[in-house]
Amino acid sequence: MLGKPRWLGAIAALVYCFLYLPVVVLIAYSFDASRLAVTWSGFTLNWYRILFHDQALAGALANSLVVACVAVSFSAVMGTMAALGIARFHFRGAELYRGVLFLPIVIPEIAMAVSALTLFLALGLKLSLATIIVGHIVFCMAYVALVVTGRLEGLDPHLEEAAQDLGAPPPAVFLKVTLPLIAPGILAGCLLAFVLSLDDFVITQFTAGVGDTTLPLRIYSLVKFGVSPEINALSTLMIAATVGLTLVAELIRRGQESGARLSGQPHGS
Repeated sequence: MLGKPRWLGAIAALVYCFLYLPVVVLIAYSFDASRLAVTWSGFTLNWYRILFHDQALAGALANSLVVACVAVSFSAVMGTMAALGIARFHFRGAELYRGVLFLPIVIPEIAMAVSALTLFLALGLKLSLATIIVGHIVFCMAYVALVVTGRLEGLDPHLEEAAQDLGAPPPAVFLKVTLPLIAPGILAGCLLAFVLSLDDFVITQFTAGVGDTTLPLRIYSLVKFGVSPEINALSTLMIAATVGLTLVAELIRRGQESGARLSGQPHGS
């Protein structure tokens, strides 16, 4: 077998440097003693201590967590129901229904933000955390539905049919058979939606009321006056949280695949 060309490895290394070198520099300067972040002047944790005592930032983080948790909670229920409708029921216009459901993933975020703002103003609603949550539910639900739909399409429908043949009513089939099987997919979709909601800026900017500042909005207001070490420290913590959630989602995905392989093996193997 011919070995892989060395230039492929070199190109891969350059791509990884292009992607992650700015992140490494940001993390490094979050521990730099100098406020200018031009030359390294010594290691310090002072910027993290200042960050943890910033009350305005703490309030913005609390708002972001409230928005993300509420939006993901509603999206988990609505997205799962929508995914069940797509995967388990065949009706006229099903493909159109699928396309409309996943449309928020495809539509540019700025278009969704403007349309949400226009709708809220037309209804005479006051912009607040509630309008931010509604805007986030729209795209969070689409991502949850996408992940759960993929999980449902990979399940063996004979498991549900067997439960029905044994006399289980539809609610019992869902609670005792379907829900436990798709639970990893629901959790993975919720983790993805949570990260996207916590990170969203454009839709939040258009649907937020006065004083309803979330973490991305707070960071943007600080960056307008220059990148400070506190922002580097905050960005480092956000990267660590995102990586942690990604690892959890990957562990769930691997457990999901292992469960699918085991369910496909004959009994006693």
